[in-house]
Formats: sequence, structure tokens, C-alpha cells
Amino acid sequence: MGAIRTLLLVALWITASFPSLKAQSNTDEIQTDSTSHVNKRRLHGLIAGAGAAYGLTLYGLNELWYSHNPRQSFAFFNDNAEWKQVDKVGHFLSTFYLSYGSDAALRWTGVNNKKAAWIGSLVAFGVMMPIEIMDGYSAAYGASTGDLAANAAGAALYLGQTLLWKEVRIYPKFSFHNTEYAPLRPNVLGDNLLSEMFKDYNGQTYWLSADMDKFCRFPKWLNLAVGYGAEGMVYARDNMNVEAGYGRPHRQFYLSVDFDLRAIRTPSKFLRGLIEVVSIIKLPAPALQFSEKGIKAYAFYF
Repeated sequence: MGAIRTLLLVALWITASFPSLKAQSNTDEIQTDSTSHVNKRRLHGLIAGAGAAYGLTLYGLNELWYSHNPRQSFAFFNDNAEWKQVDKVGHFLSTFYLSYGSDAALRWTGVNNKKAAWIGSLVAFGVMMPIEIMDGYSAAYGASTGDLAANAAGAALYLGQTLLWKEVRIYPKFSFHNTEYAPLRPNVLGDNLLSEMFKDYNGQTYWLSADMDKFCRFPKWLNLAVGYGAEGMVYARDNMNVEAGYGRPHRQFYLSVDFDLRAIRTPSKFLRGLIEVVSIIKLPAPALQFSEKGIKAYAFYF
């Protein structure tokens, strides 16, 4: 359940970065001026606050996930075939927003924007690294090269856009719906709405939402989005599902529209920051689902 731990880190980092997100403009444009001056008081406060919060979070993760499991010599575990890679996409989204928040926080302190994008992306990848190290020493987990690759891809998507376009035009997003599978293994897939949202990969859908008005004439408040999910996963691997009598899981792909809350103009820094945070969630909208079972249309899919 590596996605749970990564999403917790995202929540922490967004909270730590909220003052800087409030200061963001609605355009998300990253200027390239090299004459910015670092506010050392803000920078030192950011490092101290984020460092302390991060340390406490790692301690909490260790107590919650690792302290009750046997230790082992550092080892890798190949989990790339599990959960139809939905968990890997969760790592991808998490590291993207860790990069986003870290960059915003650094720019808030006055760090040069291009340098902030580089440092923020590297920090995001580094923030995720201790999870894999702790996994590697836990007999219950093992470090995952797939997780590391997904983490690198998320940071790269953020950094690549800031270097190419000097702004973010394509955002990963997340949506969730209840499924019939969680009650079959509630200890693994969750036993209430909150735990199912983190644990039940059948109900998770991950999106790439493109800000189309940045590419062509298009309503500023409307994006196009492609999504990915999977269904039928009571167990992590396909053969385990088949042996247990649940059939073979299948992938699902989506095409949908997305409402861009960042198009809302408001003079309130608090509301702008709140919009940035809420925009991680893809709102319900019409969608087409493509899978091996055919094409299915939804008036509102979440």
C-alpha cells in the first residue's frame, strides 16, 4: 500500500506549502527573471518548518507501517505486476504535486524561478526516497524499482513543463468511487469511505487534465482529460484473483472533460490557495470508458 504513504506525504507537503500557494497567481505562470532576491527569513522558516513536519511524518510512518514487521537486510521486491500498476500512477501523481508544492514554496521565498523548479523537483524525488529505503529494510515490503521510476516520472513531468512552457499546462488529477470489491477484503481494501479511498485501487481513477486554452482556442474553464484505472482486483496479482474465483482484472481508460477551477478569478489569496489544493481532484463530468468489455458512456463519472 505504498500509495497511501505517498499520498500522506503529499497532504503534508501541500499543507506546508499552503502560504506560498496562496501567493500564486491564477495563471500559474513561472517567470524567468534572474533578479529575484531570496527572503532569508522565509527560506529559513520554510526549511525549519517543512523539515520538522517531514521528520515527524517519517517517524509516524515508521511506527504505523514498519515497527511491527520483522527487519531484513536491504532488499528489492518486484511489485510491478501488482494492482495493474494503479499504485504506480499514485506515486506519479504524488511526486508531481510534491514538486509543484516545493517549487511554489521556494519561489515564495524569492528563489529564482528556474532554480526553484529544478530544486523543487529534486526535493520531491528525495522526499519520496526514505519510503523506499524503509520498505527495503522491512521483510513485509521490499524496495520497489517501479515506485522509484514512477516517482522520477512525476517529478520529470512537472520539471519538463516548467522548462518547456514556463508554466504547467497538464495536471495529474485523482477521483474515487465506491466499489463492490472492498467488502470482499476489507482489511486490505478498506472498511469505510476514507480507508477505501486510499486502499481500494478498483475505485481510484488517475487523470491527465490538459489546459486546452494554453494550446488552442478553447474555453478557459474547460479542460480535456484522459484517465486510467482498473477493476476486479480483490488480490494484487491476476493469478491470485483467478485462483480465488474472482476472475481476471481488467484495465480501464477514459476520455472526459474537466472543469478548471483555476479559471476562477478572485482577489482572495486564501481562496486562490484553496483552489490550488482542491484542483487535485477531478470533478464529476461526462466520460467515455474504454476497456476489454467495450465502450461505456457516463453522464457523470467520478
